[in-house]
Amino acid sequence: MCNPEEAALLRLEEVFSATLAHVNSLVLQPLLPAAPDPSDPWGRECLRLLQQLHKSSQQLWEVTEESLHSLQERLRYPDSTGLESLLLLRGADRVLQAHIEYIESYTSCMVVQAFQKAAKRRSEYWRGQRKALRQLLSGVSSEGSVGASLGQALHQPLAHHVQQYVLLLLSLGDTIGEHHPTRELVVNAVTLFGNLQSFMKQELDQAVATQALWHTLRGRLRDVLCTPAHRLLQDSQDVPVTVAPLRAERVLLFDDALVLLQGHNVHTFDLKLVWVDPGQDGCTFHLLTPEEEFSFCAKDSQGQAVWQWKVTWAVHQALHGKKDFPVLGAGLEPSQPPDCRCAEYTFQAEGRLCQATYEGEWCRGRPHGKGTLKWPDGRNHVGNFCQGLEHGFGIRLLPQASEDKFDCYKCHWREGSMCGYGICEYSTDEVYKGYFQEGLRHGFGVLESGPQAPQPFRYTGHWERGQRSGYGIEEDGDRGERYIGMWQAGQRHGPGVMVTQAGVCYQGTFQADKTVGPGILLSEDDSLYEGTFTRDLTLMGKGKVTFPNGFTLEGSFGSGAGRGLHTQGVLDTAALPPDPSSTCKRQLGVGAFPVESRWQGVYSPFRDFVCAGCPRDLQEALLGFDVQSSRELRRSQDYLSCERTHPEDSVGSMEDILEELLQHREPKALQLYLRKALSNSLHPLGKLLRTLMLTFQATYAGVGANKHLQELAQEEVKQHAQELWAAYRDLQVHGLVLPLMLPSFYSELFTLYLLLHEREDSFYSQGIANLSLFPDTQLLEFLDVQKHLWPLKDLTLTSNQRYSLVRDKCFLSATECLQKIMTTVDPREKLEVLERTYGEIEGTVSRVLGREYKLPMDDLLPLLIYVVSRARIQHLGAEIHLIRDMMDPNHTGGLYDFLLTALESCYEHIQKEDMRLHRLPGHWHSRELW
Repeated sequence: MCNPEEAALLRLEEVFSATLAHVNSLVLQPLLPAAPDPSDPWGRECLRLLQQLHKSSQQLWEVTEESLHSLQERLRYPDSTGLESLLLLRGADRVLQAHIEYIESYTSCMVVQAFQKAAKRRSEYWRGQRKALRQLLSGVSSEGSVGASLGQALHQPLAHHVQQYVLLLLSLGDTIGEHHPTRELVVNAVTLFGNLQSFMKQELDQAVATQALWHTLRGRLRDVLCTPAHRLLQDSQDVPVTVAPLRAERVLLFDDALVLLQGHNVHTFDLKLVWVDPGQDGCTFHLLTPEEEFSFCAKDSQGQAVWQWKVTWAVHQALHGKKDFPVLGAGLEPSQPPDCRCAEYTFQAEGRLCQATYEGEWCRGRPHGKGTLKWPDGRNHVGNFCQGLEHGFGIRLLPQASEDKFDCYKCHWREGSMCGYGICEYSTDEVYKGYFQEGLRHGFGVLESGPQAPQPFRYTGHWERGQRSGYGIEEDGDRGERYIGMWQAGQRHGPGVMVTQAGVCYQGTFQADKTVGPGILLSEDDSLYEGTFTRDLTLMGKGKVTFPNGFTLEGSFGSGAGRGLHTQGVLDTAALPPDPSSTCKRQLGVGAFPVESRWQGVYSPFRDFVCAGCPRDLQEALLGFDVQSSRELRRSQDYLSCERTHPEDSVGSMEDILEELLQHREPKALQLYLRKALSNSLHPLGKLLRTLMLTFQATYAGVGANKHLQELAQEEVKQHAQELWAAYRDLQVHGLVLPLMLPSFYSELFTLYLLLHEREDSFYSQGIANLSLFPDTQLLEFLDVQKHLWPLKDLTLTSNQRYSLVRDKCFLSATECLQKIMTTVDPREKLEVLERTYGEIEGTVSRVLGREYKLPMDDLLPLLIYVVSRARIQHLGAEIHLIRDMMDPNHTGGLYDFLLTALESCYEHIQKEDMRLHRLPGHWHSRELW
């Protein structure tokens, strides 16, 4: 059975639905065409508000009709339709929202007096409708204005309806009992509609107070402040308060803004960007805004409490994005608004941010966190901020004069300036990758011209306060030159080496980009000039030329237009030919640039990072980051996302990586870990190694592949290995780190060894070619190998074959073993191959003799020469010298040193075999042993 309260609710909904329809036809419909002229801004706004009210009224009527239908179904089928089917209970939130939207639309019209303005346009029509309005409303005075009557007609039925909802729902709750299944739904509906009554009262009170405020303001101030969204919460004329230091004459607190009136000036502050701080005494509190700070002082503690509470809750409500329900301050959230927020603000005060708009995260009046900063002139910055300044990773675009061209800075920032690692791509197509300090290039960096530049260049080296300073490498692609040396104030200054594409090398002193004092010049044919030069390395002044054949020319050199090079001096042809190592192997730069100080700009950030404990927030700033080119960004300005590899993408935190590294004590485990670390581009060691590879290639690849730079390069590789590990712990560099990192530099380094030892390797190759003509037994005899050591047992002959014709069969296992020396770049592994080769030779001899036999040096050397000649290793001289230079010093005087010395002797003997062969008797080749 149905309760009487349900029947009463049905009648209530029927009456309200009919009333809404009647009000719509009597009031709202006539108001719309009577709205002010749309050509007037205020007229357009009033028309929009009345249209919104009409829409809200229609939605409220539809919800009422739906509620009425649910009540009718309940009364018609009480047994099959439960109480929970009523829309008022199951959809109370939806019914409530329809009422709230109507109330908000209605009060917005009240605030701007839309009813009065619309009624004034059709005053004659509305005077004729006064009787109809009087019948609709109860207690309307005939002397009341038409606008007030219209307002009451649109509000009074709703207020009465909500009041009846509460009463009937309370009665229904008393009827159904405590344990009824729908008891909770009824209690919820009573609470919601009871709160709706409070909400309506507050909304009407605020609208009335706001409407009254406009009458107290002068025309200009009213035009500035009068908006439908404004609701006055507090006025200093009601509760006095003074503001310092602005000395405002009047303070108005709206639900979305704080307004300070000072003469004709209006200072408006968005409540989303207002922070409240309690004062030290009972009468004062403080406000923070993005550009100003204020102190509010009331006459007494009660006034201070009123203002502070209302401002605090107004801020909280503004941040929440909707009004507190049912009344201001009724939310469940804590009363103190959060310090960190998201908002947009345009700075007005003079300074670097004047007219710039910031959108993003804030903390206590300052940009703090992630955000975007845009200036009217087209400058843009997106990234991290700290206390109002750019801090952390950020991208800045600077527009250039040419259309759609930008300088793009992707960099780490500290306190408003670029500091740390960054990548800058300029509108000229130049790119800088390196470190900054206080907004200037500082530390290690690479500046490279665009691919289509008319004068291509690349500088790899150190910077100081925006200028090239310290050790650096510059390649001039247009002239085909590479400068390796010292810089100061952006110019070549101090000791330097110049290498040209033609193979010419110069070493001397530079000052203000010019050569000064004496220097040396090495030409491609190994001629050597020692003396003074012009800026373009033309011989000028006193000097001495040493030719490859040993002749010398000493005197004065010069050049003139059309005359070419001319000299006055003494030519000495009596000198003996020079030792090849004196000129063709002369090394440049050694001692001029101390190896430990060349790349401190690369090592220092790495050491700082490790010493700080590998903090994640410093990883990108100190070690760099991987990022795609932004040349596309400069065309589209779509720069808000920067695709870079983040530190957290690597496995584990940096702190864990450091701890794991230090846990490995056993050499094999440590070497395995180091190999993984060096191969990982995200690991600090891997990042450092890649930067060092970049510097090495910039110095010694291409034009820099010159034999006179070999020693400079090999000492640099050793220093890299030492620095790479020194930041972590003291360890034998050659035994652990050097073998792991040498492959990264091997290509360029071995090329220098090839060039340096090209002459000896050519003699060696000719010797190998000559010795390869010998069958095995003839070669063994030629090398004076004792016959009882010949491994003839290993030779398998066919019926038509003789021992004297067999080739490449003796000591085959040792030959194949030695050939593996070319398959590795690790000097220790090369020495281990040499040791195994020695073991294979000794094992073969022991098998031939039928007993264990230790080879003395007199027997070992000819056998080793035989094996080397049959192994036919290319560039053996370069291999030997690289092993000697890079081997662990701990092996000096040991077995490895002995075997390497023996291999060096073999190499020297083979170079001389060509001369020996020419002195042999003519019948030697036809001599047979058997």
